[in-house]
Amino acid sequence: MSHAVPLERETVGVAGRGRSIEWLGVIALLAVIIAQLNGVLNSPPDRDMGHLQKIMYVHVPAAWNAFIAFFVVASASLLYLWKGQERHDLLAASAAEVGTLFTGLTLALGSIWGRPTWGVWWTWDPRLTSTAVLFLVFVGYLSLRSFVEDADRRAQWSAAVGLLGALNVPIVYMSVKWWRTLHQMQSSPSTVDPEYAVGLRTNGIAILLVLIYFIMKRYRAARIERMAEHVAERAALEGRTNG
Repeated sequence: MSHAVPLERETVGVAGRGRSIEWLGVIALLAVIIAQLNGVLNSPPDRDMGHLQKIMYVHVPAAWNAFIAFFVVASASLLYLWKGQERHDLLAASAAEVGTLFTGLTLALGSIWGRPTWGVWWTWDPRLTSTAVLFLVFVGYLSLRSFVEDADRRAQWSAAVGLLGALNVPIVYMSVKWWRTLHQMQSSPSTVDPEYAVGLRTNGIAILLVLIYFIMKRYRAARIERMAEHVAERAALEGRTNG
């Protein structure tokens, strides 16, 4: 059973955070622009891939932050199943939307990178396949939420799917070690050439700010939507009682 926070207190809290979230969005945008310019302009072309290698500055941070989003989904889903509070369900759903977006971006950029590198847009490589499965699981998660009308049932089913989907994240991450794969080993500031490490790290931080902004923005919108639904439900009950 969900335990909604009183609407009056909730409205004040959610409305008061709007400006802070918008400022975070401005900071995140500036951080991405600065990090991208630094990475693209100050790092040399790769010996084998040339300037194509610089797609790494978006592709790799997008993958990292998709994993972070799904960690939030798993954590919030567990909290919902434990405490039954609606805010945890809404946080999980918000993070799932953003994580799905970042996973789709990871797949798209990987295909663009793979075409000149491997000669194909797509191959059923373990890393690519497990990432596609992760994407489809969370597309299914979002579809489930749109089809189930009962809020408590939707939250419970979504929490179960969110937890199961998040279990795929370690499989995606470890796939290049567990199976023979075309995909290179995991990229991190410690595994790439030092000339690329700063650009990769700064873009990872910048895109993390974007992730946080998107989740907070979507979460705030979800809370407002639910408050409106609660007001409508209350008005309907009062109308039937008075009638």
